Amino acid sequence: MKKHTKIYFEYYDYVEQDFIPCEICGCKAVDIHHLEAKGMGGSKTKDYIENLIAVCREHHVWCHSNKKFNDKAKEIHLENL
Repeated sequence: MKKHTKIYFEYYDYVEQDFIPCEICGCKAVDIHHLEAKGMGGSKTKDYIENLIAVCREHHVWCHSNKKFNDKAKEIHLENL
């Protein structure tokens, strides 16, 4: 399990077998997205819960392709903490 996924799971007390909902739509999340990109070089400084959101595949693609959508996803995530 990737470090950022482990951080997210531990914060919300999830295990791998749990249904993890997309924080945007409630469908099954398939990715833990970094709201602020880790960037090239694999920096570990972005692996904290305020920067991690569970998303379905469609919303993960939207987060990467639309900065305004990613900003909205961050608002949603921070409201849910």
